[in-house]
Amino acid sequence: MLDQTYDSPKVKTIAGAKADWELVIGLEVHAQISSNAKLFSGASTKFGAEPNSNVAFVDAAMPGMLPVINEYCIEQAVRTGLGLKAQINLVSAFDRKNYFYPDLPQGYQISQLYQPIVGEGEVLVEMGDGTARLVRIERIHMEQDAGKSIHDMDPNMSFVDLNRTGVALMEIVSRPDIRGPEEAAAFVTKLRQILRYLGTCDGNMQNGNMRADVNVSICKPGQYEKYMETQDFSHLGTRCEIKNMNSMRFIQQAIDVEARRQIAIVEAGGTVSQETRLYDPDKGETRSMRSKEEAHDYRYFPDPDLLPLEIEQAWVDDIAASLPELPDDKKARFINDFSLTDYDASVLTADVESAHYYEAVAQGRDGKLAANWVINELFGRLKKEDHDISASPVSPAQLGGIIDLISSQAISGKIAKDLFEIVYTEGGDPAEIVEARGMKQVTDTGAIEAAVDEIIAANPAQVEKAKANPKLAGWFVGQVMKATGGKANPKAVNQIVSAKLGL
Repeated sequence: MLDQTYDSPKVKTIAGAKADWELVIGLEVHAQISSNAKLFSGASTKFGAEPNSNVAFVDAAMPGMLPVINEYCIEQAVRTGLGLKAQINLVSAFDRKNYFYPDLPQGYQISQLYQPIVGEGEVLVEMGDGTARLVRIERIHMEQDAGKSIHDMDPNMSFVDLNRTGVALMEIVSRPDIRGPEEAAAFVTKLRQILRYLGTCDGNMQNGNMRADVNVSICKPGQYEKYMETQDFSHLGTRCEIKNMNSMRFIQQAIDVEARRQIAIVEAGGTVSQETRLYDPDKGETRSMRSKEEAHDYRYFPDPDLLPLEIEQAWVDDIAASLPELPDDKKARFINDFSLTDYDASVLTADVESAHYYEAVAQGRDGKLAANWVINELFGRLKKEDHDISASPVSPAQLGGIIDLISSQAISGKIAKDLFEIVYTEGGDPAEIVEARGMKQVTDTGAIEAAVDEIIAANPAQVEKAKANPKLAGWFVGQVMKATGGKANPKAVNQIVSAKLGL
């Protein structure tokens, strides 16, 4: 059930020449399982190795070679299903999906059509505006990846790299519950976040470790509701699949382009053909790749070399007991334990490393103050330098030390920013730096009062203006802070200036 604190986001509507149209989107996300070995062989899965160097005999389809299931890959798939609140099927089976492609040595792909390892689950996709969409997961099945054909190394020949052949994939199939391009990108983002928390896929889209096939169709307003009531797909338009999307931005662009293409066809009296298409971001168009095959076109049949996969409930329970705290739970805890806003908690839990970093900083300290420093100062600086949290030169202990100095009023906020810069670029213990460089905040009210008296005596005209308009007292505060090198306690300065001016 959708959390009652959320409203459902508005359905994306596109105005055609004759009518308004709604989008219906389903995704098939291929996620490479984080494992050192492939699904049916002991060959390495390391990215970036020399072409055809991570290939076992079974991957190359040498005669007489038989697949052996990698138990760890099965465990990772089960862990993923549990993380998506899905049904784990204690009995599943592998099938052969037959088709020819130069980088598929066996002439078939070992997959799961009839009995997938994971059944129905769900993902709550928050849109950042107080709305959320509950996207149902239809199934997760395991399969081998194919190799890679390379066409740009020689003008006359193509090359084949089999390093990816046999790498374990999870195909996570959603129901057609997504109603707009932004929701589709948010779904993939949330799914990647969950997989990273679980440690079952690194989600690196640039390396091809996570990619999405996007199914797009259009329908008239009201038709989707009829589909939801009856589960009859005839209420929805013919879907087209956009293959191998590896960018959130391109996913959104491709959906919009494809939807408009389908609208133009239907409004011109034509019929949308079910097919697989590719998105060309340079031309801003989708183009036909092949007609969409049905299951019978692949001549699926149970793989004769692999027995049905039977797992015990006790094993599943052990995996469930070892699951880490997942993003939604961590976000809720951060809001509750550290008094954070929904936005701050979302930013801090966006990836597991950032969440761990923040929690180490915030433990035993003001959670909101810690969040401000982690998000605004640290994340801002890292983003500017195109680094992630793993490359931070400031440790949680160092940032926590800066916050401790602020909380104890040893330094002001302005001095803290100067101190942060020193720690970021030079390193060192914040407390020791403050002592060694004389950066401690001036809290001696006598010294501050003397500075205020001097500024007031030197600026009688400004005094009269401030008495007439109390807002101008800030000028004196600024002058005192400047005179003390930013070391004066701002609160004390404000109080003394107000008292001296009789405000």
